[in-house]
Amino acid sequence: MAASDTTPRGLSAAQAAARLAQDGPNQLTPPRPRTLWHMLAELVREPMLQLMLAAGLIYLLLGDRREALMLLAFVVLMVVISLVQEQRTERVLEALRDLTSPRALVLRDGAPQRIAGTAVVRGDVLVLAEGDRIAADARLLEAYDLQADESLLSGESLPVLKARGEAVLAGSMVVGGQGLAEVTAIGAASEIGHIGSALAEIASPDSPLRSQTRRLVRVFALLGLTLSAGLVLLYGLARGDWLAAVLAGISLAMSMLPQEFLLILTVFMAMGAWRLSRQRVLTRRAATIETLGSATVLCTDKTGTLTLNQMAVAELQPWGQVLPAELLEFAVLASEREPFDAMERALLERARGQQPPVPLHPGWRLVHEYGLSSSLPAMTHVWHDEVGAAVVAVKGAPEAVLSLARLPAAQAEALAAQAQAMAARGLRVLAVARAGWQGQEDWPAAPDGFAWQLLGLVAFADPLRPEVPAAIEECRAAGLRVLMITGDHAETARAIAAQAGLAATAGVLTGPELAEMGEAQLRAAVRSHQVFARIRPEQKLRIVAALKDQGEVVAMTGDGVNDAPSLKAAHIGIAMGGRGTDVAREAAALVLLDDNFASIVQAVRLGRRIFDNLRKAMAFVLAVHVPIAGLSLLPLLLGWPVLLGPVHIAFLELLIDPVCSVVFEAEREEGDVMRRPPRDPQAPLFSAGLMAWSAAQGLLVLLAVAGLFGWLLAQQFSPEQARSLAFVALVACNIGLILANRNLRSSLLQAWLRPNAMLWSMLLATAALLAATLGLAPLREVFRFATMPPPQLLAALGLGLLVWLLLEAMKALARRRL
Repeated sequence: MAASDTTPRGLSAAQAAARLAQDGPNQLTPPRPRTLWHMLAELVREPMLQLMLAAGLIYLLLGDRREALMLLAFVVLMVVISLVQEQRTERVLEALRDLTSPRALVLRDGAPQRIAGTAVVRGDVLVLAEGDRIAADARLLEAYDLQADESLLSGESLPVLKARGEAVLAGSMVVGGQGLAEVTAIGAASEIGHIGSALAEIASPDSPLRSQTRRLVRVFALLGLTLSAGLVLLYGLARGDWLAAVLAGISLAMSMLPQEFLLILTVFMAMGAWRLSRQRVLTRRAATIETLGSATVLCTDKTGTLTLNQMAVAELQPWGQVLPAELLEFAVLASEREPFDAMERALLERARGQQPPVPLHPGWRLVHEYGLSSSLPAMTHVWHDEVGAAVVAVKGAPEAVLSLARLPAAQAEALAAQAQAMAARGLRVLAVARAGWQGQEDWPAAPDGFAWQLLGLVAFADPLRPEVPAAIEECRAAGLRVLMITGDHAETARAIAAQAGLAATAGVLTGPELAEMGEAQLRAAVRSHQVFARIRPEQKLRIVAALKDQGEVVAMTGDGVNDAPSLKAAHIGIAMGGRGTDVAREAAALVLLDDNFASIVQAVRLGRRIFDNLRKAMAFVLAVHVPIAGLSLLPLLLGWPVLLGPVHIAFLELLIDPVCSVVFEAEREEGDVMRRPPRDPQAPLFSAGLMAWSAAQGLLVLLAVAGLFGWLLAQQFSPEQARSLAFVALVACNIGLILANRNLRSSLLQAWLRPNAMLWSMLLATAALLAATLGLAPLREVFRFATMPPPQLLAALGLGLLVWLLLEAMKALARRRL
């Protein structure tokens, strides 16, 4: 619907900018921003920082100011690193919130313009159509059978028919018809603003993965605290030095606290959503990222997803004595004035270029509309011409229009055969008819109340997207079944499926056939069929349910109001961002900005990569804490000098945090990421195999470093020298752990050559920090290190290399289990 001489032009750009500056954005009370002080307050509550501060206090009581100051410096560094990561994550999430905010179609300077819902201002003229979420309180200037679902505000489940001059409220949904409305109130001044400020404070529940991770952190924390308390008692009773005992207990607790787990999840999910947005896929619910790698069936629409949605009128088949110009004239009259639908745009473009010229009737007024429905897939418009006479036009599926025209059986069969022949060539076919009406306002309840004259068929060509065949082959290699579900003719669906590489060996299952099936028959049908045609939106829901009953993890695309139930029912609902309605976008977990099937496949690929990297990061964290905990406890049990104190563990934590949350997140996908079956959605992230592998890695490092430390002490090295060499070896072995966990399936050389800029930055930073602690005398004293002979230093570094090679050998043997 566009502006004309009789419709308002809306605000000018300058007026809109001035009102936006005056009233502010159109939004409810926003969530409280996470300021720097909020982040600092959360960090202070972190157990690791509290343990480090407690250790610093004990060092002060012991008179060791330098160690206390070093721990304080580490606390500051960890806080800075954490704040940088938090702010980076917040910026990513804020950018994603801006992208996923609702959109509104307004008239600005007389032309329709799609803007962010937050940019709507008082006085704006909203262009409303079926499926739109109303962005602000407004008064209807024009209304054509406009029905609004106001259940969000009133609790009334039935749609309300709205007339010109009535109010429509922000947050309600247009479920039928169309109209123009002038905005009267925005944001907190709207009705939903008065009652809905608390919505901003509602927190989303944890995802299953986050809940699982929290449980694991609690288990480790409880275990660490129990062992630490036991160690304090044993140490204090045996040696009588209770301050040292508490210090040893704090060291053990720090070594066993896997605080990185929740950090990993936060960073991975935020960065995963950001990476998906770069693939033109918006994530509305972060938990979906966990599910992407488990998808086993992808149900996709045809038009605009598998095809380019660049419709062109390919054939005109007038019926009887009808002229092509008359057929086009009424096809355009059954379309929107300023169409968004690709077929309607194609009709208008062809009509403008047709010879003889096609009358477009700019002075006619649309007075009534019958929208598409599942029972009658056709659109009907009633117009008043210049003298007020009613002219009616309909276009839609050939069988629907044929049922209205009530042709003799032989003629109906002939026309159906024409439509089938067109569809077999991969064309999309619509039938067009006209009617008159003697009354003024007492329209029939349904289109079948008019006396229709069939005008003919219009066929459209919509070429397949060139990247689709390769994307479908990639899905097949990844164990992901692709089902094409379309409302088009069966022959059109068959032709497009053949071009895309989708086998229709079991035939094309049509909506009428599906309607006759029981649930058991449908479950069998969805196992054998890949192509579904003439499917109504409510039948999509039955297909999703049948697939889920068989244990499939279902991804489903949709764009219309009636697609919302199936999008919600699917494990992964994917709405079309270009042609999709607000209802579909709100029901979906993902929004496809370019409506491109290949983007869905890229999202699945990225989902698998994210989960792979998540497992690698978790495996590394579990593994790296084993030697740290062991080396904190073992010397005390064996009567050796202390190897790791709080300051050493704080140093190691500075390396672990960025590695697990940044380096592994940036790791590229495995070579076979799309050549293996989907992940079992019931399989836990922390499987027995993963924990055993991590424990085995950690034990190897523990044995290697403890063995070196014990041997050095036996060789009469001073405690300071032994500690220095063992610490260098531990850092080198930890780097070996990083390299070993980067890739679980490639060879050692392939893993080494995989590019990851974040990894090399981290390795350089680690080398610089380690060199500083060994080379600067004040730092050596704080860490209780000593200068080391170069041969022994090289040997300690070489132990890290040896451990890495052993880990690679272990990985090769355990690869199948991993």
